[in-house]
Amino acid sequence: MIRNETLREVMLENRTEVMMHTVIPRNISLENFDRQVLVGVRRAGKSYILYGRIQHLIAKGYDWDEIVYLNFEDERLAGMTVEDLNKILEVHGQLSDKRPMLFLDEIQNIDGWEKFARRIADNKYKVVITGSNAKMLSKDVASVLGGRYITQDVFPFSFSEYLKINGINPDSELLTATTGDRSKLMKHFEEYFQFGGFPECATLPVKRDYLTSLYQKIFLGDIAARNKIENIFALRILFKKMAESVKQPISFTRATNIVASTGAKIGKATVINYLGYASDAYLLLTVPNIADNLTDRITNPKYYFIDNGIISLLAMDIRTSLLENLVALALFRKYGIKDSVYFYNHGIEVDFVIPDEETAIQVCYSMNNSDGTFDRETSALVKLQDRIKTKRNIIVTYEDEGVIKTNGIEIEVIPAWKYILKKC
Repeated sequence: MIRNETLREVMLENRTEVMMHTVIPRNISLENFDRQVLVGVRRAGKSYILYGRIQHLIAKGYDWDEIVYLNFEDERLAGMTVEDLNKILEVHGQLSDKRPMLFLDEIQNIDGWEKFARRIADNKYKVVITGSNAKMLSKDVASVLGGRYITQDVFPFSFSEYLKINGINPDSELLTATTGDRSKLMKHFEEYFQFGGFPECATLPVKRDYLTSLYQKIFLGDIAARNKIENIFALRILFKKMAESVKQPISFTRATNIVASTGAKIGKATVINYLGYASDAYLLLTVPNIADNLTDRITNPKYYFIDNGIISLLAMDIRTSLLENLVALALFRKYGIKDSVYFYNHGIEVDFVIPDEETAIQVCYSMNNSDGTFDRETSALVKLQDRIKTKRNIIVTYEDEGVIKTNGIEIEVIPAWKYILKKC
C-alpha cells in the first residue's frame, strides 16, 4: 500500500528529473501508435527514450498537466501493488483536470501490472511502458495485453548513436572522410568495438568498471536472484564459455558438456533453464540455422551477446568474435530479434542469411589470406548459390574494403564501421 501523498511527491519531483537530462535522439519512434511497450536489457536507455519523448512534447507546447512519468524502480514506490496503480490517475486528477499521457518505467516490478495496462488501454489512454524482462514484456505481450500495445526492442546505442553522444554527426560525409576525420572516427569505432554502446558508459574515459558493475546487476539481479538460482558458479562458467564461443552453434548438450568439463556440476535441463533466463533478461540473443528443421533451430542456435562490452569482460583474445557479434547486433536492430536473421550450416558455413532481402553475409577480420580464411569465406558464398540464391553477398571485415567477382557472383567487402553505420 502506498500513500497518495508519497505518490504525489514522486510525480512532482519527476518533472524536474526528466527535464534536467540531455538526451540524444534515438532510432526509435514513439509516434506511430498510442500505446507501446519498450523492452530491453537493463541500462539500454529505455528511460532516456521516455525522457526524450516527454521533452519533445513539452517543446511542442504540452505541459505537465497532461503528462505523468513514474519509474517503478524508485525506492519510494517499493511495496506498491496492482491495486495501488489506479492511484496514479487519482493523484493526477488532484493536480490537473486534463487527461494524462502515461509514461510508466520498469512497470514489471509491480505484480499483476497487466490488468492495469489493459484497463487504461481500453479507456483509450496514451501509454508508453518499459520493462527489462523479455518473458513478461516481449514474448508474451500479445497474449497478456491482447493486442492493445505494440512492442519495440531497445538495444544499447548503435554506432551512429554512439558517435552522436560523443559529439560527432554521423552523416554520409563520414563515408568519404579525410584522413584526419577517419582517424577520429576509427578511434571511436575501436572503443565501440571493444566496450559496446551502453548509454551511460559511452562517454566515460574508463569503461570497464562501469561494465563490470552493470554485468553484476544483470547477472546477480535480473538472472540469478529473479530465478532463485543457487549454483552461481555454474551460471558464471556458462556465460563465460558462451562468450568464448560466440561464433559457433551450441546445442544444449554441448553447452552442458563445456560447463561440466570445468568441474561444475550441472545437468542439461538446468543449462536449458539458465540460457532461457539469459534470453529473458536480454543478455543473450539467438540466431537459428536456416538449414535445420524446426526442432534443431530451437536447440542448436548461435548465441550472441546484447553488447560487445559484456563479451570483453568475459573472454580474452576474441576480436573475431567481437566483430561477428557487432554485425549480429546491427542485423537485430535492422530486422528484429525473431525469425528474420539466420545462419547457414549444412556442408558449408555462412555466418548470416537474410532471406527476405536475399542477402548473405560472412564476417572475416582481414582480407589477409595467410591461413586461407578469406578464401573459405568467399568459397562458402559461392557454394551457397546452389542452395539459397542471394542477390547480395557481403564480407564484413574490420577495415578492409573492395569488390570481388568470382564464379559469376559479386562479393562486396565492407569495413565494419561503414557497414554498421549504413545498417543503422
